[in-house]
Amino acid sequence: MRNTHPIDTAIDTHRDDLTGMADRVWGTPELLYQEKASCAEHTAMLKAKGFRVTENVAGIPTAVMGEAGQGGPVIAILGEYDALPGLSQVAGLAEPQELVKGGNGHGCGHNLLGSAALLAACAVKDWLEQTGTKGRVRYYGCPAEEGGAAKTFMVRDGAFEGTDAAITWHPDSMTRVADPWSLANTRIDFTFHGRASHAAMSPHLGRSALDAVELMSVGVNYMREHMVQDARIHYAYLDAGGSAPNVVQSKAKVRYSIRALKTSEMLALVERVKDIAKGAALMTGTTVEAKVYSAVSAMLENLTMDRTMQRVLDAIGGVPFDDADQPYAAQIQATLTPEDIALPYRIVAMKPRADTPLSDWIVPLRPGGEIMTGSTDVADVSHAVPLTQVQVATMAIGTPLHSWQATAQGKSPAAHKGMTHAATAMARCAQLLISEPDTLAAAKAEHAEHQAQDPYVCPMPEEVKAPV
Repeated sequence: MRNTHPIDTAIDTHRDDLTGMADRVWGTPELLYQEKASCAEHTAMLKAKGFRVTENVAGIPTAVMGEAGQGGPVIAILGEYDALPGLSQVAGLAEPQELVKGGNGHGCGHNLLGSAALLAACAVKDWLEQTGTKGRVRYYGCPAEEGGAAKTFMVRDGAFEGTDAAITWHPDSMTRVADPWSLANTRIDFTFHGRASHAAMSPHLGRSALDAVELMSVGVNYMREHMVQDARIHYAYLDAGGSAPNVVQSKAKVRYSIRALKTSEMLALVERVKDIAKGAALMTGTTVEAKVYSAVSAMLENLTMDRTMQRVLDAIGGVPFDDADQPYAAQIQATLTPEDIALPYRIVAMKPRADTPLSDWIVPLRPGGEIMTGSTDVADVSHAVPLTQVQVATMAIGTPLHSWQATAQGKSPAAHKGMTHAATAMARCAQLLISEPDTLAAAKAEHAEHQAQDPYVCPMPEEVKAPV
């Protein structure tokens, strides 16, 4: 129940300001490392709310940190605000309609993610000041989660040093503590160099870089049978060598994304893919360069942190959607397949509920459903500091992330309710960690034990810099 806890009162004080910011960020969707307007919104809000602000964190112009409080433990709350290409969509519709032709869109809800995290930080700041409690809260505005791995660069640069614990969230269609796994991921660009020639008159003088890319694809596809079951490999042509078929392509470039549930297994696969690229170059008489574009680790579990967040969720209950929220969510569900709607239930080991557009319940901790996951740079923060992540319902059950349906719902009243609920959960969790030294100490001890058994190795090579 709201308004019976000092954190809830503080949330209500700042809610309108932050939901307004969420809508403004939705209206200026920017891609990785280009989030100038979004970062400026967050920076201005931090200053307006009285935080001590550090800009250009880790040398990244669109990363910002705000701190409040004095002494005591330091709790970080992580936000994001990058968008996705090609997902422009008119808000509030239940049919695809671009707002800007070919434009960007917040199809993963990061406009809500960053705003709720900052709202939570504001609430913790107020609680610290009003109670005179020793402790500090830090809001980290993190860019480029969608493939840019900004948090990996920030961890490597020491941006989270001195932090005792970290909390974050993600918009979803159900409310739960996120399962502690993600796929470690390296994205590598392979550039092949050959020799141009007339494809009819003198093909024997040419060495095709495009042939090398295609042979590399064949080799990787044969490798798929001989890698760990949870691994994933995808690729995209960045440069196919030109549009003229009568020219032997002298240069071609392909980006590979290589994933696995364990960072060590992912790194081993990277080396095998590199060897296949070298083999393709040998077969075609070309040369190849491999350059890491981004890399993230697999998530590190902290059961103490997750149990603390579950205590909070059980106390506050599900998102308080009302009758007015249901019709639009039902319209969105009508655009989805039965498989789309069943998927969230499968992940949490629940039977699908008919005629239920929105989730107003709390999923138990570690429900034991199917493991279906992607990659995130939040994982690297989990190796730097004890971390918990909560998923909160902001959209119709079954809404795929990275879809026009997710963008369409990003400014809805239901999304605002979910955002506020997420902020409440994160702020209450931070308040517990500051108020309960034994809980925080247990989380840090668990983290130290994991690190002793499997020390963190940054997957991002030292020579790779953020593409800013």
